[in-house]
Amino acid sequence: MELAPKYDPSIVEDKWYSFWMKNGFFHSEPDDREPYTIVIPPPNVTGVLHMGHMLNNTIQDILVRRARMQGKNAEWLPGTDHASIATEAKVVAKLREQGIDKTSITREEFIKHAWDWKEKHGGIILEQLKKLGASCDWERTRFTMDEALYDSVISVFIDLYNKGLIYRGVRMVNWDPKALTALSDEEVIYKEVNSKLYYVRYKVEGTGDEWLTIATTRPETILGDTAICVHPEDDRYRHLKDKKVLVPLINRAIPVIYDEYVEREFGTGALKVTPAHDINDYNLGIKHKLPVIDTFNADGTMSEAAQLFIGEDRFVVRKKITEALKENGHIVKIEEYTNKVGYSERTDEVIEPRISQQWFLRMKEMSKPALELVEKDAIRFHPAKYKNMYRHWMENVTDWCISRQLWWGQQIPAFYLPNGEFVVAKSNNEALEIAKAKFPGSTFELTDLVQDQDVLDTWFSSWLWPISVFDGIRFPENPDIKYYYPTSALITASDIIFFWVARMIMAGWEYRRQIPFKDVYFTGMVRDRQGRKMSKSLGNSPEPLELIRVNGADAVRVGMLLCSPAGNDLLFDENLIEQGRNFSNKIWNALRLVKGWQVDENLVQPETNKVSIHWFNAILSEAIINLEEQFDKYRLSEALMTIYKLIWDDFCSWYLEMIKPAYQQPIDKETYETTIRLLEKLVSILHPFMPFITEEVWHYIRERKENETIMYELLPGVLNREPELITKFAFAEDVITQIRTVRKEKNIPFKDPIRLFIKKNYNEQPDTTLDGIVSKLCNISELGYIDEKIPDSISFIIRNTEFYIPITQNIDIGAEIAKLEEELNYTRGFLQSVGAKLENDKFVSGAPEKVVDAERKKKSDAEERIHVLEEQILGLKGGK
Repeated sequence: MELAPKYDPSIVEDKWYSFWMKNGFFHSEPDDREPYTIVIPPPNVTGVLHMGHMLNNTIQDILVRRARMQGKNAEWLPGTDHASIATEAKVVAKLREQGIDKTSITREEFIKHAWDWKEKHGGIILEQLKKLGASCDWERTRFTMDEALYDSVISVFIDLYNKGLIYRGVRMVNWDPKALTALSDEEVIYKEVNSKLYYVRYKVEGTGDEWLTIATTRPETILGDTAICVHPEDDRYRHLKDKKVLVPLINRAIPVIYDEYVEREFGTGALKVTPAHDINDYNLGIKHKLPVIDTFNADGTMSEAAQLFIGEDRFVVRKKITEALKENGHIVKIEEYTNKVGYSERTDEVIEPRISQQWFLRMKEMSKPALELVEKDAIRFHPAKYKNMYRHWMENVTDWCISRQLWWGQQIPAFYLPNGEFVVAKSNNEALEIAKAKFPGSTFELTDLVQDQDVLDTWFSSWLWPISVFDGIRFPENPDIKYYYPTSALITASDIIFFWVARMIMAGWEYRRQIPFKDVYFTGMVRDRQGRKMSKSLGNSPEPLELIRVNGADAVRVGMLLCSPAGNDLLFDENLIEQGRNFSNKIWNALRLVKGWQVDENLVQPETNKVSIHWFNAILSEAIINLEEQFDKYRLSEALMTIYKLIWDDFCSWYLEMIKPAYQQPIDKETYETTIRLLEKLVSILHPFMPFITEEVWHYIRERKENETIMYELLPGVLNREPELITKFAFAEDVITQIRTVRKEKNIPFKDPIRLFIKKNYNEQPDTTLDGIVSKLCNISELGYIDEKIPDSISFIIRNTEFYIPITQNIDIGAEIAKLEEELNYTRGFLQSVGAKLENDKFVSGAPEKVVDAERKKKSDAEERIHVLEEQILGLKGGK
């Protein structure tokens, strides 16, 4: 096959993805191999690919592809989340465009519209992931509203209700006025905002001109006040016991109450109590038996109970009521104030505390085993620092509000009866049977039953995801769940550690007495180079598919990984994608170089080639050992850099140069075939990171069968560990680099051979293992060992060994002396700093022995180097 002069990812990537799909290489079925399972964190069905998805799914693909190449039966199960709030908003908007109001159609009609929208627009993101090279088992794609998953959610609700863990109650909840639904505490994002603190005075009833001043950030809620609360030990307000004050503008009399909850130092020390619109006020109201006046409608407009500004938006009213309070003499002052305000995680709307009847799941008991599993590392967090965050939340967990006032989702299986009671059942027929058994003598009929209109929180389906995708709730002994569960790893963002990770651990223990996954790898947030969160409004969020189109998926994957330490935010830099593209070109050019050599089967393998191969196998073995450790610790960026350096530096820059035949000369068969095998091993190791180019190169390396793929090649193992040879070559590398520097500085062309002499240290026996390689790479005509320095030569020192290159032309002696003296001064300074450290008794007695020994070695080396430099300077000056 003829090799193209340039690597073109646009042709290669589509070709190989189609090949993989056509041959079903991503599909898995249970067998006798060790399973390796990842379930994709299901993106919203409304979603499109963004940079966070790119990072997360690149990491998942790397782990899955590596597992296949370890001989494991890898299953990466994809799917999407029905995303109740986001999807319903999309469907409502679509209907509005068609002139249809949601309230004018039935629930069944709305659900049909939602499914139509899903079929047309949903799943786009999964198609986009294919461009990234995601090797998901597409035949097993799941959706959280699929029949099996829907039924699983309903079954779990009924089970937990029957266990007494789910209950219905009136509580203050987080209300989203835009989505018109309750939210759990975890779905509220608190942002620091610049607000105003309004000091408002209330007239004390029955007095001439006595006023009580409070401070509030929300003057629009004044109309719902039912008390003013002060601290019982606050002398300023003792005289107001049993008094009442008048609510400004509407003159409703409300009591002054006393409670230690009040902070005397904040504001005026007097607190307005509005039980309908603040969780703390709500609790005070319960304690002091205060009435509740809800002045807001569900959409955040003022209700009739407010008496004023009825039907107007809460934030419009904030401005209007401030003016009205000023006009009526109630505003004392207004100060700038910074506070935290809760926003809906889904709609970015300011949350309104609201008293509402909702369904809740008790979390205290379920959280205990879930916390213990992480504490004892049955589930490992990477990085481990997230254990602290997890522990804090689990030890302070509150009951989970699981009902949502929406139509799109799993409808709560509660059926209300004419007598005001309800029953929980899978169907209305089953509900009728339960109702008749619960209330003997009742004459209920099917038409009497009314199902709860609310749906369950989307996370209530997501928390079952690792189990329900294998149908493990409905059929707990089926072959898939028994084989693939627990899954191997979860790759997710740290911001959903409570929404999802913790709850999956709870569900896994509740329904299988097993962990849901063995490892959790937390990715950071993708930010721009300035550390800003990526957003369309800032114009700093690149289009992922465009990046892939221009650079190729492999280059994008490498670029993402190079700046992605586990658990830390990724400062995205498009220059790193260019680095990934350059890496592709480097690999391609290496292939073209090797495949372009002529092979002479009669040539004897040179000794230098044997040594080169021996060295590279040792380097490769060390890299494989390092990779095992890096993957075990989920240091994937480090793993990529290990492979990157192995290929770019060790293979391309050194090994190929070491074994490369002279211009237009053939190479021996043994070296060629070994080099081909080494290249195969390298692309195998790289394949999980760069799947497309490695498949392409692997097929060019040698003839393959029609349906062969690199995907199922076993990763190479450790051949030989020879740290001494690696150390020797590192020394030779320094020598070669220095000789090249000398040639460059002295303008000695490479085509001109030079002689090199090495001064032995203390009558030592020379090690000539790598002399042939040094001679070849530096065009040395004579390499010898000497006991005395050579006059009229260029000299340099590598690790206390002196090297001499006899000169055949005039050199600037003064410049050489100046250079050596500069190095001498630096080394003396270094010796001084090391000596100071070793003279410090605290350091010598307190530091580990290895550290102290290393410092002593530095001191000894520096002293020896100073001696050698002084000798060289003396020689150049003509001294003895």
